[in-house]
Amino acid sequence: MRRTTRYPVTGGNSLWHVYKTVPFLKVVKNFVVIQLARYTPILGLKNWLYRTFLRMKIGDQTSFALMVMLDVMFPEKISVGRNTVIGYNTTILAHEYLIKEYRLGEVVIGDEVMIGANTTILPGVKIGDGAIVSAGTLVHKDVPAGVFVGGNPMRIIYTKEQLAERWANDEIYGNGS
Repeated sequence: MRRTTRYPVTGGNSLWHVYKTVPFLKVVKNFVVIQLARYTPILGLKNWLYRTFLRMKIGDQTSFALMVMLDVMFPEKISVGRNTVIGYNTTILAHEYLIKEYRLGEVVIGDEVMIGANTTILPGVKIGDGAIVSAGTLVHKDVPAGVFVGGNPMRIIYTKEQLAERWANDEIYGNGS
């Protein structure tokens, strides 16, 4: 179950009322910062831009690949732990604008998480420490710590125990690493 707060609207759809829900200048500033960060190959600069101008919580040594698209309206609702990799062209949303309502939800990504390319993460989800999200996944619910998930709809591919067994003799991931 995603943790979102629902806000009803009347009249036109909720996106039609967008600037009643978020200030226009905030969206412009966020858009410029996100677009600069999407194209820069300098990982430290991206994290500085996100922390400084978007008020995001970003852990040390976390890497956002090229073209990652953050929520342009509510990026401050996104937090990413330490030593995490967010893959190419991933989208992380903290809002949903629907016909009769809009929803906001925190997105919490843990430490040492691997998010594959072209993944979409919806508002109100938590991805636990050490989880792996396969490329192209729609993350529509919480991901437990240490599991390998993938697909649309997303499902658990390997549990934490199954991954440990698969990697037991791996020269990089095995032997207590």
